[in-house]
Amino acid sequence: MEVERLQMLQNFAAEGNVDALFSVLEEDPYVLERIEQIPFVTTPLHTAASEGNIYFAKEILNLKPSFAGKRDLLGHDSELVRVKAKGMITPLHYVAQIDDESNLADFLYVCPSSIEDLTVKGEIVVYVALTKGSLKAFKVLLGFLRCFDKEGILNWEDEEENNALHTTVSANQPEIYI
Repeated sequence: MEVERLQMLQNFAAEGNVDALFSVLEEDPYVLERIEQIPFVTTPLHTAASEGNIYFAKEILNLKPSFAGKRDLLGHDSELVRVKAKGMITPLHYVAQIDDESNLADFLYVCPSSIEDLTVKGEIVVYVALTKGSLKAFKVLLGFLRCFDKEGILNWEDEEENNALHTTVSANQPEIYI
């Protein structure tokens, strides 16, 4: 039964049928969680990306941003790192907030310009990592900024006029030095 449901979702992803996706989710709200538990699987997000069905891919990313971490996805379309979900959170923001340094490095490698993406509140990915206490992610991001001479991004301000230094101080994280 589970294999059939996955195959059905894969077909909908290949077709770009967003309505069918939501009908499956109405029947089985945990289907995406079960797919996520399978270590090496091509998710419906992968299928949608490889078929060029960007609207379906955006819906899946909105529902399950962690699917972006499945390894072979970015080989299809590196710009998926920049797809914005609710709050304009991208997969890069998501992996930074959960302190997933491996995927963060992969995402930056395939799409370096994603470092400049802002959330709806004007937050850069460094800000997200700092506010969530994601020290490993912050170190990866800082290394990337230094390597590519983009440290000026640390001075960018969010909608409340806070930059990365303000965030570090307000989060009371003395182990982080900018």
